[in-house]
Amino acid sequence: MQGKPIVFSIFLLFVCFASQIFASDPVFYESFDESFDGRWIVSVKDEYQGVWKHSKSEWHDDHGLLVSEKARKYAIVKPLDVPVLLKDETVVLQYETRFQNGLECGGAYLKYLRPQAAGWIPKEFDNESPFSIMFGPDKCGVTNKVHFILKHKNPKSGEYIEHHLKYPPTVPFDKLSHVYTAVLKPNNELTISVDGEEKKKVNFLNSDDFEPSLIPEKIIADPDDKKPEDWDEREKIQDPVAVKPDDWDEDAPMEIEDVEAIKPEGWLDDEPEEIDDPEASKPEDWDDDEDGEWEAPKIDNPKCEDGPGCGEWTKPMKSNPSYKGKWHAPLIDNPKYKGIWKPKQISNPNYYELDKPNFEAIAAIGIEIWTMQDGILFDNILITNDEKLAESYRKETWKPKFDVEKEKQKVEENAEDLSGELSGIQKKVFDVLYKIADIPFLEAYKINIIDIIEKAENRANLTIGVIASILIVILTVLFKNLFGGKKSTVKAPAKIKTNSTENGKNSNREDTAAKNKTEDDDTSAPRQRRSRRET
Repeated sequence: MQGKPIVFSIFLLFVCFASQIFASDPVFYESFDESFDGRWIVSVKDEYQGVWKHSKSEWHDDHGLLVSEKARKYAIVKPLDVPVLLKDETVVLQYETRFQNGLECGGAYLKYLRPQAAGWIPKEFDNESPFSIMFGPDKCGVTNKVHFILKHKNPKSGEYIEHHLKYPPTVPFDKLSHVYTAVLKPNNELTISVDGEEKKKVNFLNSDDFEPSLIPEKIIADPDDKKPEDWDEREKIQDPVAVKPDDWDEDAPMEIEDVEAIKPEGWLDDEPEEIDDPEASKPEDWDDDEDGEWEAPKIDNPKCEDGPGCGEWTKPMKSNPSYKGKWHAPLIDNPKYKGIWKPKQISNPNYYELDKPNFEAIAAIGIEIWTMQDGILFDNILITNDEKLAESYRKETWKPKFDVEKEKQKVEENAEDLSGELSGIQKKVFDVLYKIADIPFLEAYKINIIDIIEKAENRANLTIGVIASILIVILTVLFKNLFGGKKSTVKAPAKIKTNSTENGKNSNREDTAAKNKTEDDDTSAPRQRRSRRET
């Protein structure tokens, strides 16, 4: 007898242990470690031309289901071995998606489909295939939300109505993997999480949480009630007996010339408001044939600032005291006014009370999207009754990838910042080099120096070589000036040395930069004409 309690206790422990193991098994899990061919069914409908691919996620060996082309419709479905019921226990819907090329206009939501008895077949899966729940991110134009849509059957009318989550979370639009989780609980509670962080908690039966509410209004406007044709909603009307006064001039202008105005004393009639800038001078490199006749830029005439004004004086305008505008009859109370018409209120024939939503079973998981975005990757699709299991999947499958991607993103951003800093420094260097080219004693070599600088601007990695080349020119000129010698043209360096690959590419493409000005002018494109305002 004493052994029976022990045996019974062991049996209870075994049952609890077994039930815990069973509870920890996912209802459905798709890792896409293996190809989806033969397991997922691609729609044969003509409108779905997008090609699905079994592809690695960038920076990982982990595979997923890839949207491979832009501006295409895609449809693919996976029938479940056993339908998932959504009535008496917690159900967790979770999956990962990644916008590898960033997010401009694309959706990455899943449709949890009703059984095929509802009137659909997998190979013809499309937008009309009946779903129970639609869940996931969508961003394009003004749309930016993590959808949660429940398609619920009205028990009175039999009609299926889409109920949309109000004020859903927004979509993280970076290039990282994100995991989306929806938890449906037996107490009618729904929570939406992104990357394990709760973003929304609602109740299915709360009228403030879904649009339209799952429980319809008890009293509604009578849809058959129509406003009578003679119903007048105008509170005020124009007086039908009013007449425009004889002295009302609708053509009188709003402003007239002030005939009493007198030209201010000291007005400078012969002085222009603007004059040529006396300090401006024609640039040395201005070519009348190419740039046109040079004109000095204009400045405000300083004489006008000291006096009351310059130029031709005209009388100012003033408000017209006779102006009345267009005449309108005055408004009076409308004797036929009945107020704003409203249809009569009646009891809603489709009203019902509800303790729990009438969830339809999930018999398949489908992805049906029309996206302008490529590079969308789906992975680790999970349905389970255990929130802890869903959390463990996030930690084991999503978090390591996210951490790697976050670090890679940080490195790229730092590299971009560094590149931007270098670009700023190089710009300043080139500005200095152009000023050096304007030094008077380098006038004979100015064209060659500018030619070198312009070539280097197109290949920023040559900045150091350019500086060295110009220094050689300067030192050569100084040497000639200090120690004399024949006044022959100093040849500027023919090229700036680059890496071996670039040298091989360009070895026969350029002559020396010391060609005379005539040859340079013949081969260069004409300069843009500049207006006098640009000087």
